[in-house]
Amino acid sequence: MALSADDIVIRHGMLCTSLVRTVFDLARTLRAEAAIAAGDSALRLVSVSGYRVDLDAVLAWRQEIAKRCRPGLRGVRRARWVGEFADGRAQLPGESVSRLQLHRLGFRDVDLQVPIDGAAGARYYADFGFRRSRAFGEFDGEGKYLDAELRETPTPADAVLAEKRREDDIRGVTGWRVVRWGTAHIRTAGDLGARLAAFGIHPPG
Repeated sequence: MALSADDIVIRHGMLCTSLVRTVFDLARTLRAEAAIAAGDSALRLVSVSGYRVDLDAVLAWRQEIAKRCRPGLRGVRRARWVGEFADGRAQLPGESVSRLQLHRLGFRDVDLQVPIDGAAGARYYADFGFRRSRAFGEFDGEGKYLDAELRETPTPADAVLAEKRREDDIRGVTGWRVVRWGTAHIRTAGDLGARLAAFGIHPPG
């Protein structure tokens, strides 16, 4: 598919494809897991500030993807689906892949970035909310504990303790369970389904 003027931008002095065109091309050529991670990340850049979502920006982005989905192009069905399924509230690739596997399992009513007010007034956000099961889900990547640039505490041990206090507070004020999973649990939909089933969380139907 030929590039139009709208598909070309200058970044750091270099000619590049635009964000929308880049996602469109990646969606047509990559595996679904990588494609949706790219779509979520791009949509987050243009529509999410903190935890606030600009719905007009979301609609405009989806329309930009859709108008490039011309019949006959290789991978156009995948690109159209990524444009419709992408959600900028997913903050990490692991959350994006979790969303994909949940969708494959049949979950359709999972909330994202659920706000929770703690006992002392702190505001938390849970990655996923399973209302029917009264449970929150958290993708627990190792980076927030081991990577000094990602964690908000001086040491990994401090990060673990802070996360434990956060989880205790969430459970205490909501009465909901907190279920965690990591990279090994999202390799396939079956892996994540087994993890959730162990905690009594099942897709509807």
